[in-house]
Amino acid sequence: MAIKTSDLNARLFAKADKRRATTTQEAQSAASERAAVIELAVAGERTVEFELVKVPASTIREKTTVFDKNAREQSFLNELALSDILTTLKEHGQQYPAVGRWLDDGRVEVLDGSRRRMSCIIAEQDFLVYVAKGISTRHAKFLSDVANAHKPLSLYERGKEMQAMLDSGEVSDQKALASACQCSEALVSGALKAAALPLPLLQAYPSVSELGRPTIVKLHRLYFSLDDKSQAQLVEMLGEMPLWQQVDAQGVTRITREVTQRIEQYKDELVAPQPSKKEQAQTLLEGRASYRRKGNNLSINLKKVSDKDAEQILSLIKEHLNG
Repeated sequence: MAIKTSDLNARLFAKADKRRATTTQEAQSAASERAAVIELAVAGERTVEFELVKVPASTIREKTTVFDKNAREQSFLNELALSDILTTLKEHGQQYPAVGRWLDDGRVEVLDGSRRRMSCIIAEQDFLVYVAKGISTRHAKFLSDVANAHKPLSLYERGKEMQAMLDSGEVSDQKALASACQCSEALVSGALKAAALPLPLLQAYPSVSELGRPTIVKLHRLYFSLDDKSQAQLVEMLGEMPLWQQVDAQGVTRITREVTQRIEQYKDELVAPQPSKKEQAQTLLEGRASYRRKGNNLSINLKKVSDKDAEQILSLIKEHLNG
C-alpha cells in the first residue's frame, strides 16, 4: 500500500497528520512496528519501495553519509545539540527509522534523519534507516526538506538557504524572501546575518539552533567591526577544541552566555590600543635584561640574577636616585 510523504513523516516522527491519521497513538504504533518494506509515493509523483536496514553502530560512519544538499549543518550536531533525542536513544535505542537512498558504492545516503544518525554514533547504538534505489536528486532534496520540519533549522541554516535563493535570483530582495519563506523581514535579516558568519565562530557554541536573533546580531556586529586581519586572528583564538567544551558551566543557556562573553573578551583584546614603541619592552642584554619606558617611568626586568648581584644593583639604583 502506497502512503504519502506526510503520512510517512507522521509515522517516522510520531506526529499525526490530522487530515490522514486518526490518533497520535496510531501513528506511534505504525512506526514502532518497523515494517520490513514500505511503499512511498515520493512527492506524489511515483511510488518507491523502501526496505528497512540496520547499520551496526561500529560501521555507521563508514557505511552511511548525509545528503550533501541537506540544509542541516552537520558540524553543529554534538551531544548538547542532540540532547532532546539522545537520552531516549541511549536507553531504548532508535525508535523511528531514518530515510535514505542507496549509493553506487553500496553506502546509504541519509536524506531524512541526520540527527538520529549522529545520535546513534554518539550513543553507540545501531542505526535504522529505510533505504530505496533510484531516488533522483530532486526527490532526495524533497524528502530532505520535508524532514527538516520536524526539528526547526537554526538561523544559520535558514540563512544559507535564503542566501542561495537571493544568489540564484529566485527572489529579488529581503522583502520577497520574507514573503516566499512566510516569515517576518526581521527573521530574514537575522538569518542572513547568521549565514554571513564563519562556521568556527558558530561552532564555538553548544547548540547553534538555540541561538536567537539578539545573539546573532551581536556576533555579526562584533565580527564585522574587525578588519580582515583581526577577523582571522579572532577565529584563530577560538582554537581547535570547541569553546563550549572549555567553559565551566552547566546547561545550554549558561554555556551559551559564557561563550559569548569569552568571544567578546577576545575581540576587546584585538582592538585594545597597542603600546607605542617607547612603551614596548626593549632588550638590554639578550636573555638577561630588558626595560620598558613609559613617560617618566622606567621598569627593568632582570633574569638569572644572584643574591649578590641583586644587592649591588639595588644599591647602585638607590645611590643614584638619592644623589
